[in-house]
Amino acid sequence: MLPSYYEFLNPVKIIAGYKALDNVPHELKLLQAERPLIITDQGIVKAGLLKTVLQGFDDSDVTIGAIYEDTPVDSSVKIVNAIAKIFKQNNCDSIVAVGGGSVIDTAKGVNIVVSENTNDLMKYGGSDRLKTPQKPFLVIPTTSGTGSEVTSVAVIYDPVKKIKMPFASALLMPKVAVLDPRMTLSLPAKMTAATALDALTHAIEAYTGVQKNPMSDAYAFSSIQLISKNLYTSVQNPKDIQARFELANAATMAGAAFSNSMVGAVHAIGHACGSVAHVPHGVAMAILLPHVMRFNREKVEDAYGRLLLPLAGAEVYANTAPEKRAGKSIAHINNMLKVLHRICDFPINLQQAGVIEYQLKSIAKTAINDGSLITNPKEVEYEDILEILQTALK
Repeated sequence: MLPSYYEFLNPVKIIAGYKALDNVPHELKLLQAERPLIITDQGIVKAGLLKTVLQGFDDSDVTIGAIYEDTPVDSSVKIVNAIAKIFKQNNCDSIVAVGGGSVIDTAKGVNIVVSENTNDLMKYGGSDRLKTPQKPFLVIPTTSGTGSEVTSVAVIYDPVKKIKMPFASALLMPKVAVLDPRMTLSLPAKMTAATALDALTHAIEAYTGVQKNPMSDAYAFSSIQLISKNLYTSVQNPKDIQARFELANAATMAGAAFSNSMVGAVHAIGHACGSVAHVPHGVAMAILLPHVMRFNREKVEDAYGRLLLPLAGAEVYANTAPEKRAGKSIAHINNMLKVLHRICDFPINLQQAGVIEYQLKSIAKTAINDGSLITNPKEVEYEDILEILQTALK
Protein backbone atom coordinates (compact mmCIF):
# COMPACT_ATOMS: atom_id res chain seq x y z
CA MET A 1 0.00 0.00 0.00
CA LEU A 2 1.35 3.42 -0.98
CA PRO A 3 1.74 6.03 1.76
CA SER A 4 -0.84 8.81 1.56
CA TYR A 5 1.98 11.36 1.32
CA TYR A 6 5.76 11.20 0.88
CA GLU A 7 8.71 13.23 -0.36
CA PHE A 8 11.75 12.05 -2.30
CA LEU A 9 14.75 14.17 -3.28
CA ASN A 10 17.83 13.12 -5.21
CA PRO A 11 19.16 16.07 -7.24
CA VAL A 12 22.77 14.80 -7.45
CA LYS A 13 24.07 14.16 -10.97
CA ILE A 14 25.79 10.76 -11.02
CA ILE A 15 28.52 10.01 -13.53
CA ALA A 16 29.70 6.44 -13.28
CA GLY A 17 32.10 4.12 -15.04
CA TYR A 18 35.72 3.29 -15.69
CA LYS A 19 37.64 6.58 -16.15
CA ALA A 20 34.59 8.63 -15.16
CA LEU A 21 37.17 10.83 -13.40
CA ASP A 22 38.21 12.21 -16.77
CA ASN A 23 34.90 14.08 -16.89
CA VAL A 24 35.46 16.03 -13.66
CA PRO A 25 36.93 19.16 -15.33
CA HIS A 26 34.00 19.22 -17.78
CA GLU A 27 31.49 18.94 -14.93
CA LEU A 28 33.20 21.81 -13.12
CA LYS A 29 33.00 23.97 -16.24
CA LEU A 30 29.27 23.20 -16.54
CA LEU A 31 28.93 24.57 -13.01
CA GLN A 32 30.92 27.67 -14.03
CA ALA A 33 33.76 26.65 -11.73
CA GLU A 34 37.37 26.95 -12.81
CA ARG A 35 39.45 26.89 -9.60
CA PRO A 36 38.54 23.99 -7.29
CA LEU A 37 39.90 23.17 -3.86
CA ILE A 38 40.56 19.42 -3.59
CA ILE A 39 40.02 17.96 -0.10
CA THR A 40 41.40 14.50 0.69
CA ASP A 41 43.47 12.59 3.27
CA GLN A 42 46.88 10.97 3.56
CA GLY A 43 45.52 7.47 2.98
CA ILE A 44 44.24 8.54 -0.43
CA VAL A 45 47.54 10.24 -1.24
CA LYS A 46 49.65 7.23 -0.21
CA ALA A 47 47.44 4.85 -2.18
CA GLY A 48 48.11 6.88 -5.33
CA LEU A 49 44.43 7.75 -5.75
CA LEU A 50 44.94 11.51 -5.68
CA LYS A 51 47.39 11.14 -8.54
CA THR A 52 44.70 9.32 -10.53
CA VAL A 53 42.29 12.19 -9.91
CA LEU A 54 44.83 14.84 -10.90
CA GLN A 55 45.56 13.06 -14.18
CA GLY A 56 42.02 13.89 -15.25
CA PHE A 57 42.95 17.59 -15.21
CA ASP A 58 46.02 17.21 -17.46
CA ASP A 59 44.40 18.33 -20.71
CA SER A 60 41.86 20.75 -19.26
CA ASP A 61 41.87 24.49 -18.70
CA VAL A 62 40.59 24.07 -15.13
CA THR A 63 43.21 25.18 -12.60
CA ILE A 64 43.41 23.45 -9.25
CA GLY A 65 43.43 26.28 -6.73
CA ALA A 66 44.71 24.27 -3.77
CA ILE A 67 44.88 20.76 -2.34
CA TYR A 68 44.32 19.84 1.31
CA GLU A 69 45.72 16.36 2.05
CA ASP A 70 45.47 15.98 5.83
CA THR A 71 41.81 15.38 6.70
CA PRO A 72 41.74 13.23 9.88
CA VAL A 73 39.50 10.22 10.46
CA ASP A 74 37.29 12.19 12.85
CA SER A 75 37.24 15.71 11.49
CA SER A 76 36.36 18.75 13.56
CA VAL A 77 35.32 22.39 13.43
CA LYS A 78 38.99 23.34 13.75
CA ILE A 79 39.92 21.41 10.60
CA VAL A 80 36.92 22.80 8.70
CA ASN A 81 37.90 26.38 9.54
CA ALA A 82 41.53 25.77 8.55
CA ILE A 83 40.51 24.39 5.16
CA ALA A 84 38.02 27.23 4.61
CA LYS A 85 40.89 29.66 5.13
CA ILE A 86 42.89 27.88 2.42
CA PHE A 87 39.86 28.09 0.11
CA LYS A 88 39.67 31.87 0.54
CA GLN A 89 43.42 32.51 0.39
CA ASN A 90 43.69 30.71 -2.94
CA ASN A 91 40.60 32.29 -4.53
CA CYS A 92 38.93 28.92 -5.02
CA ASP A 93 35.42 28.78 -6.40
CA SER A 94 34.43 25.14 -5.89
CA ILE A 95 35.18 22.01 -3.86
CA VAL A 96 36.10 18.48 -4.91
CA ALA A 97 36.07 15.89 -2.11
CA VAL A 98 38.14 12.74 -2.70
CA GLY A 99 37.69 10.16 0.05
CA GLY A 100 35.32 8.43 2.41
CA GLY A 101 32.77 9.71 4.88
CA SER A 102 35.09 11.89 6.97
CA VAL A 103 36.50 13.70 3.93
CA ILE A 104 33.05 14.23 2.43
CA ASP A 105 31.55 15.49 5.71
CA THR A 106 34.53 17.82 6.16
CA ALA A 107 34.05 19.18 2.65
CA LYS A 108 30.37 19.80 3.37
CA GLY A 109 31.39 21.74 6.47
CA VAL A 110 33.91 23.80 4.50
CA ASN A 111 31.22 24.58 1.96
CA ILE A 112 28.95 25.91 4.71
CA VAL A 113 31.68 28.17 6.08
CA VAL A 114 32.73 29.67 2.73
CA SER A 115 29.21 29.89 1.28
CA GLU A 116 27.65 31.44 4.36
CA ASN A 117 30.79 33.55 4.93
CA THR A 118 30.84 32.63 8.60
CA ASN A 119 33.37 31.84 11.31
CA ASP A 120 30.83 29.94 13.39
CA LEU A 121 29.96 26.66 11.71
CA MET A 122 28.03 25.40 14.72
CA LYS A 123 25.24 27.96 14.42
CA TYR A 124 24.19 26.10 11.28
CA GLY A 125 23.94 22.76 13.08
CA GLY A 126 20.66 20.89 13.05
CA SER A 127 18.10 20.69 10.28
CA ASP A 128 17.47 23.21 7.49
CA ARG A 129 19.48 26.09 8.95
CA LEU A 130 21.25 26.96 5.68
CA LYS A 131 19.90 29.84 3.61
CA THR A 132 22.61 30.43 0.99
CA PRO A 133 23.20 28.30 -2.14
CA GLN A 134 26.47 26.44 -1.67
CA LYS A 135 29.59 26.54 -3.85
CA PRO A 136 29.81 23.98 -6.66
CA PHE A 137 30.63 20.69 -4.95
CA LEU A 138 31.74 17.39 -6.50
CA VAL A 139 32.37 14.15 -4.61
CA ILE A 140 34.62 11.26 -5.64
CA PRO A 141 34.00 8.46 -3.09
CA THR A 142 36.85 6.04 -2.36
CA THR A 143 34.78 3.60 -0.30
CA SER A 144 31.53 1.85 -1.14
CA GLY A 145 29.64 2.43 2.05
CA THR A 146 28.61 5.80 3.41
CA GLY A 147 26.56 7.03 0.46
CA SER A 148 27.53 10.57 1.55
CA GLU A 149 27.95 11.54 -2.08
CA VAL A 150 24.15 11.70 -2.41
CA THR A 151 23.04 12.67 1.10
CA SER A 152 22.01 15.96 2.65
CA VAL A 153 23.70 15.23 5.97
CA ALA A 154 27.14 15.83 7.53
CA VAL A 155 28.44 15.11 11.03
CA ILE A 156 31.30 17.25 12.39
CA TYR A 157 32.93 17.14 15.82
CA ASP A 158 32.82 20.18 18.09
CA PRO A 159 35.88 19.92 20.39
CA VAL A 160 34.56 22.66 22.70
CA LYS A 161 31.23 20.98 23.46
CA LYS A 162 32.72 17.51 22.83
CA ILE A 163 29.83 16.40 20.65
CA LYS A 164 29.37 15.32 17.05
CA MET A 165 27.04 17.90 15.55
CA PRO A 166 24.73 16.84 12.69
CA PHE A 167 24.00 19.21 9.82
CA ALA A 168 21.08 18.51 7.49
CA SER A 169 19.95 20.50 4.48
CA ALA A 170 19.13 19.80 0.86
CA LEU A 171 21.64 22.57 0.07
CA LEU A 172 24.44 20.30 1.36
CA MET A 173 23.93 17.78 -1.40
CA PRO A 174 26.79 17.63 -3.91
CA LYS A 175 26.12 18.72 -7.46
CA VAL A 176 27.92 15.70 -8.92
CA ALA A 177 28.96 12.27 -7.62
CA VAL A 178 31.69 10.50 -9.58
CA LEU A 179 31.71 6.70 -9.31
CA ASP A 180 34.95 5.42 -10.81
CA PRO A 181 35.76 1.81 -9.80
CA ARG A 182 39.49 2.56 -9.88
CA MET A 183 39.04 4.55 -6.68
CA THR A 184 38.14 1.51 -4.54
CA LEU A 185 40.57 -1.09 -5.93
CA SER A 186 43.10 -0.55 -3.12
CA LEU A 187 40.57 -0.79 -0.29
CA PRO A 188 41.67 -3.62 2.10
CA ALA A 189 39.45 -6.68 2.47
CA LYS A 190 38.17 -5.92 5.97
CA MET A 191 37.43 -2.29 5.06
CA THR A 192 35.67 -3.46 1.90
CA ALA A 193 33.46 -5.72 4.02
CA ALA A 194 32.77 -3.03 6.63
CA THR A 195 31.80 -0.34 4.13
CA ALA A 196 29.64 -2.70 2.07
CA LEU A 197 27.80 -3.86 5.18
CA ASP A 198 27.31 -0.23 6.17
CA ALA A 199 25.60 0.27 2.80
CA LEU A 200 23.57 -2.92 3.31
CA THR A 201 22.36 -1.57 6.66
CA HIS A 202 21.43 1.76 5.05
CA ALA A 203 19.36 -0.09 2.48
CA ILE A 204 17.61 -2.48 4.89
CA GLU A 205 16.75 0.26 7.38
CA ALA A 206 15.56 2.51 4.54
CA TYR A 207 13.34 -0.32 3.26
CA THR A 208 11.70 -0.90 6.65
CA GLY A 209 11.64 2.51 8.38
CA VAL A 210 8.50 4.50 9.08
CA GLN A 211 9.31 7.04 6.34
CA LYS A 212 9.78 4.44 3.61
CA ASN A 213 8.18 5.14 0.25
CA PRO A 214 8.08 3.45 -3.17
CA MET A 215 10.99 5.51 -4.51
CA SER A 216 13.31 4.77 -1.59
CA ASP A 217 12.18 1.12 -1.72
CA ALA A 218 13.31 0.80 -5.32
CA TYR A 219 16.79 2.20 -4.57
CA ALA A 220 17.15 0.10 -1.41
CA PHE A 221 16.01 -3.17 -3.04
CA SER A 222 18.44 -2.82 -5.95
CA SER A 223 21.25 -1.85 -3.60
CA ILE A 224 20.77 -4.98 -1.49
CA GLN A 225 20.80 -7.14 -4.60
CA LEU A 226 24.08 -5.65 -5.86
CA ILE A 227 25.78 -5.96 -2.47
CA SER A 228 24.72 -9.59 -2.06
CA LYS A 229 26.03 -10.51 -5.50
CA ASN A 230 29.37 -8.70 -5.28
CA LEU A 231 30.51 -8.57 -1.65
CA TYR A 232 32.43 -11.85 -1.48
CA THR A 233 34.05 -11.28 -4.86
CA SER A 234 35.25 -7.81 -3.87
CA VAL A 235 36.68 -9.08 -0.60
CA GLN A 236 38.44 -12.11 -2.11
CA ASN A 237 39.45 -10.57 -5.44
CA PRO A 238 39.94 -6.86 -4.71
CA LYS A 239 41.09 -6.08 -8.25
CA ASP A 240 37.82 -7.30 -9.78
CA ILE A 241 36.83 -3.98 -11.29
CA GLN A 242 33.27 -4.99 -12.19
CA ALA A 243 32.47 -6.15 -8.66
CA ARG A 244 33.98 -2.94 -7.27
CA PHE A 245 31.90 -0.87 -9.68
CA GLU A 246 28.70 -2.63 -8.69
CA LEU A 247 29.41 -2.12 -4.97
CA ALA A 248 30.05 1.58 -5.62
CA ASN A 249 26.67 1.86 -7.32
CA ALA A 250 25.03 -0.07 -4.48
CA ALA A 251 26.42 2.30 -1.85
CA THR A 252 25.18 5.33 -3.77
CA MET A 253 21.70 3.84 -4.22
CA ALA A 254 21.55 2.99 -0.51
CA GLY A 255 22.59 6.58 0.25
CA ALA A 256 19.78 7.95 -1.91
CA ALA A 257 17.32 5.60 -0.17
CA PHE A 258 18.19 6.42 3.43
CA SER A 259 18.65 10.11 2.73
CA ASN A 260 14.91 10.13 2.06
CA SER A 261 13.49 7.45 4.36
CA MET A 262 16.14 7.68 7.10
CA VAL A 263 17.65 4.89 9.21
CA GLY A 264 16.74 3.24 12.52
CA ALA A 265 17.89 1.42 15.64
CA VAL A 266 20.96 -0.19 14.06
CA HIS A 267 22.37 3.26 13.46
CA ALA A 268 21.30 4.61 16.84
CA ILE A 269 23.03 1.79 18.72
CA GLY A 270 25.95 1.75 16.29
CA HIS A 271 26.58 5.47 16.75
CA ALA A 272 26.71 4.88 20.51
CA CYS A 273 29.12 1.95 20.11
CA GLY A 274 31.41 4.25 18.17
CA SER A 275 31.13 7.06 20.70
CA VAL A 276 31.61 4.96 23.84
CA ALA A 277 33.78 2.05 22.67
CA HIS A 278 35.28 3.42 19.43
CA VAL A 279 33.88 0.60 17.30
CA PRO A 280 34.32 1.44 13.59
CA HIS A 281 30.98 2.44 12.11
CA GLY A 282 30.71 -0.26 9.44
CA VAL A 283 31.74 -2.98 11.90
CA ALA A 284 29.08 -1.84 14.37
CA MET A 285 26.43 -1.81 11.65
CA ALA A 286 27.27 -5.33 10.51
CA ILE A 287 27.31 -6.87 13.99
CA LEU A 288 24.11 -5.18 15.18
CA LEU A 289 22.04 -5.60 12.00
CA PRO A 290 20.72 -9.16 12.50
CA HIS A 291 20.05 -8.54 16.21
CA VAL A 292 18.00 -5.40 15.52
CA MET A 293 16.20 -7.18 12.68
CA ARG A 294 15.11 -9.88 15.13
CA PHE A 295 13.84 -7.15 17.47
CA ASN A 296 11.92 -5.38 14.67
CA ARG A 297 10.63 -8.53 12.97
CA GLU A 298 7.11 -8.55 14.38
CA LYS A 299 6.49 -5.08 12.90
CA VAL A 300 8.02 -5.65 9.46
CA GLU A 301 7.66 -9.38 8.88
CA ASP A 302 6.45 -8.98 5.28
CA ALA A 303 9.18 -6.50 4.34
CA TYR A 304 11.92 -8.74 5.73
CA GLY A 305 10.35 -11.62 3.84
CA ARG A 306 10.51 -9.71 0.56
CA LEU A 307 14.18 -8.91 1.16
CA LEU A 308 15.06 -12.60 0.96
CA LEU A 309 14.87 -12.22 -2.84
CA PRO A 310 17.68 -9.65 -3.24
CA LEU A 311 19.65 -11.16 -0.34
CA ALA A 312 19.66 -14.82 -1.32
CA GLY A 313 18.42 -14.95 -4.91
CA ALA A 314 15.35 -16.18 -6.76
CA GLU A 315 15.86 -19.91 -6.17
CA VAL A 316 16.12 -19.63 -2.37
CA TYR A 317 13.21 -17.19 -2.29
CA ALA A 318 10.96 -19.45 -4.37
CA ASN A 319 11.83 -22.55 -2.33
CA THR A 320 11.13 -20.88 1.02
CA ALA A 321 7.62 -20.83 2.46
CA PRO A 322 6.31 -17.24 2.78
CA GLU A 323 6.02 -17.47 6.57
CA LYS A 324 9.68 -18.49 6.84
CA ARG A 325 11.19 -15.88 4.54
CA ALA A 326 11.74 -13.16 7.16
CA GLY A 327 13.61 -15.56 9.43
CA LYS A 328 15.68 -16.80 6.53
CA SER A 329 16.63 -13.21 5.59
CA ILE A 330 18.02 -12.70 9.08
CA ALA A 331 19.78 -16.05 8.99
CA HIS A 332 21.30 -15.16 5.63
CA ILE A 333 22.87 -12.02 7.07
CA ASN A 334 24.19 -13.99 10.05
CA ASN A 335 25.78 -16.45 7.64
CA MET A 336 27.21 -13.57 5.60
CA LEU A 337 29.07 -12.38 8.71
CA LYS A 338 30.41 -15.89 9.39
CA VAL A 339 31.71 -16.20 5.83
CA LEU A 340 33.42 -12.80 6.06
CA HIS A 341 34.94 -13.83 9.39
CA ARG A 342 36.52 -16.84 7.66
CA ILE A 343 37.66 -14.84 4.64
CA CYS A 344 39.12 -11.73 6.30
CA ASP A 345 38.74 -12.16 10.08
CA PHE A 346 35.80 -9.74 10.16
CA PRO A 347 34.40 -9.32 13.71
CA ILE A 348 31.08 -11.07 14.25
CA ASN A 349 30.29 -9.88 17.78
CA LEU A 350 30.85 -6.76 19.84
CA GLN A 351 33.47 -8.42 22.03
CA GLN A 352 35.60 -9.11 18.96
CA ALA A 353 35.11 -5.45 18.00
CA GLY A 354 36.59 -4.30 21.32
CA VAL A 355 33.47 -3.71 23.43
CA ILE A 356 33.77 -4.62 27.12
CA GLU A 357 30.69 -5.75 29.02
CA TYR A 358 30.78 -2.90 31.53
CA GLN A 359 30.39 -0.43 28.62
CA LEU A 360 26.98 -1.77 27.57
CA LYS A 361 24.94 0.40 29.94
CA SER A 362 26.78 3.52 28.83
CA ILE A 363 26.22 2.59 25.18
CA ALA A 364 22.51 2.02 25.82
CA LYS A 365 22.16 5.37 27.62
CA THR A 366 23.82 7.11 24.70
CA ALA A 367 21.76 5.28 22.07
CA ILE A 368 18.39 6.02 23.65
CA ASN A 369 18.89 9.71 22.85
CA ASP A 370 19.86 9.14 19.23
CA GLY A 371 17.47 10.67 16.69
CA SER A 372 17.65 7.60 14.45
CA LEU A 373 15.30 5.79 16.83
CA ILE A 374 12.46 8.06 15.72
CA THR A 375 12.16 6.32 12.35
CA ASN A 376 12.70 2.76 13.59
CA PRO A 377 9.64 0.61 12.76
CA LYS A 378 9.25 -0.50 16.38
CA GLU A 379 9.41 1.69 19.47
CA VAL A 380 12.65 1.16 21.37
CA GLU A 381 13.20 1.48 25.12
CA TYR A 382 16.44 1.54 27.11
CA GLU A 383 15.97 -2.07 28.25
CA ASP A 384 15.45 -3.18 24.64
CA ILE A 385 18.76 -1.63 23.63
CA LEU A 386 20.55 -3.23 26.55
CA GLU A 387 19.13 -6.64 25.64
CA ILE A 388 20.21 -6.22 21.99
CA LEU A 389 23.72 -5.26 23.14
CA GLN A 390 23.96 -8.20 25.52
CA THR A 391 22.91 -10.58 22.76
CA ALA A 392 25.39 -9.06 20.31
CA LEU A 393 28.30 -9.03 22.78
CA LYS A 394 29.44 -12.66 22.34
